[in-house]
Amino acid sequence: MVPSHVRTVRRSALTALGALVLAGLPSAAAADPTPASGAAPTASQTLGADRPSPHLLGALQRDLGLNEQQASERLVNEAEAGARAGRLRIALGERFAGAWVNGDTSAELMVATTDAKDTAAIEAQGARAKVVERTLAELQADKAKLDAAAPRVNSLDAPVWYIDVPRNRIMVEATSQEAGTAFVEAAGLEGEDVGVRMTTLRPRLLQDITGGDAFYINDSARCTVGFSVTQGDQGGFATAGHCGEAGDTTTGYDRTAQGTFRASTFPGKDMAWVATGEQWTPTPGVKAQDGQEVRVMGSVQALVGASVCRSGSTTGWHCGTIEQHGTSVRYPEGTVDGLTRTTVCAEPGDSGGPYLTGAQAQGVTSGGTGDCTSGGTTYYQPVNPILSDYGLTLTTANAQTAPAPEDGGQAWTAGRVYEAGTTVTHDGATYQCLQTHQAQGAWTPADTPALWQKV
Repeated sequence: MVPSHVRTVRRSALTALGALVLAGLPSAAAADPTPASGAAPTASQTLGADRPSPHLLGALQRDLGLNEQQASERLVNEAEAGARAGRLRIALGERFAGAWVNGDTSAELMVATTDAKDTAAIEAQGARAKVVERTLAELQADKAKLDAAAPRVNSLDAPVWYIDVPRNRIMVEATSQEAGTAFVEAAGLEGEDVGVRMTTLRPRLLQDITGGDAFYINDSARCTVGFSVTQGDQGGFATAGHCGEAGDTTTGYDRTAQGTFRASTFPGKDMAWVATGEQWTPTPGVKAQDGQEVRVMGSVQALVGASVCRSGSTTGWHCGTIEQHGTSVRYPEGTVDGLTRTTVCAEPGDSGGPYLTGAQAQGVTSGGTGDCTSGGTTYYQPVNPILSDYGLTLTTANAQTAPAPEDGGQAWTAGRVYEAGTTVTHDGATYQCLQTHQAQGAWTPADTPALWQKV
């Protein structure tokens, strides 16, 4: 990251989503849009969720075609929808078929189930129900068959495959119908509801190498800093695995000595972390517009359909929406699984840069198609697997000293990444995780009902 004595820009924290995830959601009424002037404030407003940072709002307005009020309302509604989706996932159990948000402003929560009898329970949480044929678990099992088949076949002509949750099916993007069908057959999914979409585009790595600052690998290639992290007392940052290999050295945006790639995974995943020298101080800042920074508050995973913004050393700050989680992409260099697909544009050199929804870290840029002139599609490596695989702690603006872990394998522990549905114990009670995130000392289960549900 940039040395603390060099950075003089004003750091404006996006308190909206950072505070919002700490709030409970007692009823569907909490998802109502911001009321008209003079109306009583909602629970979201009292948490400051109606006062996001102006530069993040500006990018959402520019890239999603919203006005300031619409952008602010969307951020509030998306954050509240995540908690409600987590509760419904637990309530529906094996019948759960996915959740996403719709709409430019309202971010209406949609929840799919395989049983029409669940409609009333879904609507009671202020969501719209969609009855489908296949559970999310079934779709994930079929997606896994494609993942297993990819190393055995030449899938370069079928470079992208994913679960399309809103349409309740697996989709394969291919350069021809024949290539897509051959890949599906190789995975043993012939006859299943797998769609093949024609495309002439092939995702490429954005290799041309704070979050958002440039850094240089072995004094040649350029990439972008993702998020500040620590491993014990060692500081550094997360970025894309294709940017460098373990042992490669880095210099910072100012071309001074910076650090060394401590670990890197690519292909398979696209993740890495760089351990930096003591003169580089990890901060929760991510570079936005006009010399401003957004301060990272956590890593709560956003829903499909949610807005997301990206910072890159080539093209700066751009926004779009999340299209799918768990996407597989076949680059010429190899297949990467578990990526998130977005409508945000990016260009070479943006690789490794951070994605945020509000103030919540989402991932680091992997690759994509198109550019920021004509528009494009990008894929990011989710940040929570990076933190979990490498034993890293995300640097956040609200970091506190973590409490000592309780005894037992299921005890809640600060710094651990928890997937939605995970069960933990804390202070003698049992809780189930509503939204995937890295636990922080300030986010104990009892104090964060938007992240944990007592069972």
